Amino acid sequence: MQIRSDQGSNFIGASNELTAALKELDINRICTLLTKKQCTFVFNAPYSSHVGGIWERQIRSVRNVLNYTVGLCPGRLDDSSLRCLFYEAMLIINSRPLTAIGSDPDEEPLTPNHLITMKPNIPLPPPGKFVKEDMYARKRWRRIQYLAEQFWSRWKKEYILNLSERQKWNTTRRNIQVGDVVMLMDTELPRTEWPTAIVVEAHKDGDGLVRRIKARLGTANLDKYGRAEKQASILERPIQKVIILLETN
Repeated sequence: MQIRSDQGSNFIGASNELTAALKELDINRICTLLTKKQCTFVFNAPYSSHVGGIWERQIRSVRNVLNYTVGLCPGRLDDSSLRCLFYEAMLIINSRPLTAIGSDPDEEPLTPNHLITMKPNIPLPPPGKFVKEDMYARKRWRRIQYLAEQFWSRWKKEYILNLSERQKWNTTRRNIQVGDVVMLMDTELPRTEWPTAIVVEAHKDGDGLVRRIKARLGTANLDKYGRAEKQASILERPIQKVIILLETN
């Protein structure tokens, strides 16, 4: 099983701990099982959250909707109320369909809640109409239900956008090759100071397309023989952060 993620420090730490834990196991007893079923981490290149595709887009949507919802009630949510709102939001998000509905109108699509709870049905929301004035009422549960309804209303619009077809990066272009001279984009530096580098590794995915590269940075510090005074740095970047200056022959 592969676990794909970005290079967040918490994910890298989890990968290191998993690797260390596997080394402590009795390899002779579990070798056959782990040969096919062990977990491996696959990290995306740095500064390439878009590689996550649909899951990164949903993280952004959930964060935006939560910020909007919590902003409706500033300073009026204690720990218990905020935790309750998170549970309501989690229930809504995990109710999204994972599969397309077939021709049978009675067929229910598979959702994350089915896999998490192992139950075919989820609890229905409490009856009643919840209005904006409930945010200032003494009954905190009505306040949370109003916020949950606001979350649901905004989430529907955000989630529908995730179902639209992506239009970017559908045109095949020349793969970056080893030896290409490139410029590495860095949002923290002015454009005039973006470093130049030469590609030393170009990793192809299963479809034969290069989506990440490793490049050796150039240096202006040379000795009298024209050699670099210190070892050149090698950086890994997605191709979206690379500008080709000179193609290799």
